[in-house]
Amino acid sequence: MKVIIADSNDIVRVGLRSILANDSNIEVVCEVVSSEQFLEQLKSTEADVALLDYTAPGFTIDVIPKALNVNKRLKIVAITPEQNASVILDALKSGVMSYIKKDCDIPEILASVKETAGGNKFFCGQILDSIRKSSIDVEHLESENFSCEPVLLSERELEIIKYIAEGNTNAQIADVLCLSPHTITTHRKNIMAKLGTKNTAGIVMYAVKSNLVSPNKFLFSRES
Repeated sequence: MKVIIADSNDIVRVGLRSILANDSNIEVVCEVVSSEQFLEQLKSTEADVALLDYTAPGFTIDVIPKALNVNKRLKIVAITPEQNASVILDALKSGVMSYIKKDCDIPEILASVKETAGGNKFFCGQILDSIRKSSIDVEHLESENFSCEPVLLSERELEIIKYIAEGNTNAQIADVLCLSPHTITTHRKNIMAKLGTKNTAGIVMYAVKSNLVSPNKFLFSRES
């Protein structure tokens, strides 16, 4: 997958480039230091994902819809310092697909790029907590993008729901899916936010009602 790093801070760009170099499937195709340079590079550079700090000097939130207009297949991961929920909401309405913070750990940053490239929305746990504390419904927030279609759970999320309903721990799910436990924890928070539940029981109920797992299999799993 081809990635553009968009940030005016030299140290941040070096750090992100170093982190992404840990995955051989990720190629950093260019780095840009302003909105103008970002838009110009998009005209001649193929990219799947942009890691963008739209709050950095030289950038504004207006660059998000402009970038998506230049490259309609581009997926944007916002990576910023801590922001209040209204700023995050504005970014998502503008077209940001996923959102993480700059102090997220390395596995979470890598996961955000890979999941987003695969078409899945990804929020770090800290961003979700910020949204929840401001009483913003994540499902409603995600459905703001020019469509009346309901927000659907991604294939990865449905897969994780099934494992949760069968009684697996985060560590066990991480081992099966070859992901970090921290990434599974983040997915679990995303799932609970979308389903509007605060506990595992709500996830299990959804899995049973959606025929992701049978009641008998779940009960057997819990008794064994």
